[in-house]
Amino acid sequence: MNILKMIREDLANAREHDPAARGDVENAVVYSGLHAIWAHRVAHQLWQRGWKGPARILAQATRFLTGVEIHPGATIGRRFFIDHGMGIVIGETTEIGDGVMLYHGVTLGGQVLTQTKRHPTIEDGVVIGAGAKVLGPITIGKDSAIGANAVVTKPVPANHVAVGIPAKNLPRDPEHRVKLVDPDYFI
Repeated sequence: MNILKMIREDLANAREHDPAARGDVENAVVYSGLHAIWAHRVAHQLWQRGWKGPARILAQATRFLTGVEIHPGATIGRRFFIDHGMGIVIGETTEIGDGVMLYHGVTLGGQVLTQTKRHPTIEDGVVIGAGAKVLGPITIGKDSAIGANAVVTKPVPANHVAVGIPAKNLPRDPEHRVKLVDPDYFI
């Protein structure tokens, strides 16, 4: 996908996920989540080409400017959206699918210090609420939702909602598969 087409897709995705989004020019200028994603794509390319030092420097500069820390080794799919990105942390071995949305304060972190797959895999269409912590090499299944401030250390099946500390999984019925559903609705 060429760069211009990708930027247009990201801007359309921002409008789709954020009712406060007013226009593409404004969103391109003021959305720190978009800036973090765009910078990550560059840092990730550097990382994959073996330019690990410059990739880490770009990631840290982006963190300083946006409040969003994405390790350049993390793999992120298309239509990824970060709403109110301050405090986001995404670890090195994290894998994120297409159409995923994160709110502020989300951590996709590890639990061990070994050089293995130690961060979560987030499948397509997942929404993760503000302040949620998803820890370890677990999988969050397709079209699932993680409630605000949930602490998730066990896998979440597809089409489920995980809420609480520690998070408990609840089935997500098709009639509840609407954008901007509050996961607390399921408690």
